[in-house]
Amino acid sequence: MPCVRHFRSAFIQVLHYWGIFTITLATPDLIVLVAYVAVVIAFGCWFVRKSGTSREFMAAGGSLPGWAVGMSIFGTYLSSTTFLGNPGKAYGGNFNGYLFTLSLPLAVWIAARYFVPFYRRSGEISAYQHLESRFGLWARSYAMLCYLLTQIARMGTIMFGVAIGLHALTNWEVTNIILATGILVTLYTLLGGIEAVIWTDVVQSIVLVGGAILVFGMLVFDMPEGPSQAWTIAMDANKMSLGNWNIDFTTSTVWGMLLYGFFINLTNFGIDQSFVQRYHAASSEQAAKRAVWLGAFLYVPISLLFFLIGAALFSYYATQPEMLHEVRQAVAAQQSVDPATLQAADIGDKVLPHFIATKLPPGLAGLLIAAIFAAGMSSIDTSLNSSATVILKDLYQRYLNPDVTEKQAMRVLRISTIAIGLIGTGVALLLIGQKSILDIWWQLQGVFSGGMLGLFLLGIIARRANAASGMIAVVLGVVVISWLELSPDNTAIPDTLRNPLHTNLTIVVGTLTIFLTGCAISRFGNRAKPTRPSPASTDDQSSDSEPVNLEPVNLEPVNLASSDPDDSAGPSASLPEK
Repeated sequence: MPCVRHFRSAFIQVLHYWGIFTITLATPDLIVLVAYVAVVIAFGCWFVRKSGTSREFMAAGGSLPGWAVGMSIFGTYLSSTTFLGNPGKAYGGNFNGYLFTLSLPLAVWIAARYFVPFYRRSGEISAYQHLESRFGLWARSYAMLCYLLTQIARMGTIMFGVAIGLHALTNWEVTNIILATGILVTLYTLLGGIEAVIWTDVVQSIVLVGGAILVFGMLVFDMPEGPSQAWTIAMDANKMSLGNWNIDFTTSTVWGMLLYGFFINLTNFGIDQSFVQRYHAASSEQAAKRAVWLGAFLYVPISLLFFLIGAALFSYYATQPEMLHEVRQAVAAQQSVDPATLQAADIGDKVLPHFIATKLPPGLAGLLIAAIFAAGMSSIDTSLNSSATVILKDLYQRYLNPDVTEKQAMRVLRISTIAIGLIGTGVALLLIGQKSILDIWWQLQGVFSGGMLGLFLLGIIARRANAASGMIAVVLGVVVISWLELSPDNTAIPDTLRNPLHTNLTIVVGTLTIFLTGCAISRFGNRAKPTRPSPASTDDQSSDSEPVNLEPVNLEPVNLASSDPDDSAGPSASLPEK
């Protein structure tokens, strides 16, 4: 999906952040790094006592406080790519990327008003079960397959990035780092379930925020003429600008970035399995709503802080020509170019790692580096847990054993966690020296999974949409997304037939294509009165059905651990909002 492209482009930058520097950590930093990672892993394993049932493994028994779930959602956004990527964007350009964050409140309002009640009251922990109720089994299977493939690619990318970074800092073998990361993260996720995922997110988010505040403070208060100098230099260089306000869809304008951010955030809150599990992990529906808002309220100012760090780095290095020269020389050596030809955008994503490695006191640098890589590990554990849940609910329980027992469910969850962990580790190992494979994989994922949000919205909003209109819309959407994704770099296509739009608009155009096509087909191609859908059955549905009604209703909670998706309350006209 296009949001996959967002993650891919952001994280591939991380692969190069540390690789251009040959830095050996001081002994105190190395001790802190190893100790921090060990404590986080041990902390995750401690939750083994709270993951004895499948409901606890997938949703923490619905017992977690809203603030912890909110911190976990915040931690999902506050990744290592945010810590390193956003300052690089501000250093090399301006604050245009911050508009992605400013689009978050609207998506969060929709999530709290519709998505959270729908998932909580439907009793289904699977994000994709309701697609079957609306469009048939093909829709659920399509979403499930796209999600699993995306998570496997994501895990492999993160493990590879973590290994590249640690290798540059410690000279440890990349292969050994990948194996150790895969084994340790799989271990504590296997033992602790989603509760381990959420609480380790809380710890790592606090450390990352503390590190960001420390870095910003050191930058502005170490300016030769005081903090005001940092502001003056950044303003003179137009670093605080939000970008171009014109209506121009060929560049990253203010409006294009806002649209892009809104659709990406809507995808996260609406159809991302890891978010849906967090909704269920909260102790109540109100706690889940508070968690969504807390995650957003925390991320909006902290994201701004990272962009301010980028602006402060620009000002600081402008007053430190020796340090700027070091970075330029390192980048020029890597790219085999003349250092004098490099612009701010060419070195923007390399400056913060250089500052951390050279200016932070011994021990603090190790802690901050450990937190950055632990954030990558927390992304891996999220993918492991959510993928295992999808395999149980959307694959095993749907196709193989609808009447799964508690013992069988736990066995499937554990085997799936180990299997996905092994596959993700294997992908990371394959990426050593073969990053072009990753680019192809991500691009194909962007094409085939790009229809998920459009299909989801079609099922909710369009009353007459059914299996046929949904399938036609997805096929057309995949064709359009293929053109959007693949045509710009395809020399076999004439220039006049290539996609002229900025890459941020891929998800916008793709989603609207599917949604509007489905609406048109269902309106003009199906005049029959729509019928109310029954709960998802074992047969593929193709009859007309009404969308999920998003008006709140009171439903008895369903046991997430042992409920059969065919027997639980499937979405219908009497069901709640999302």
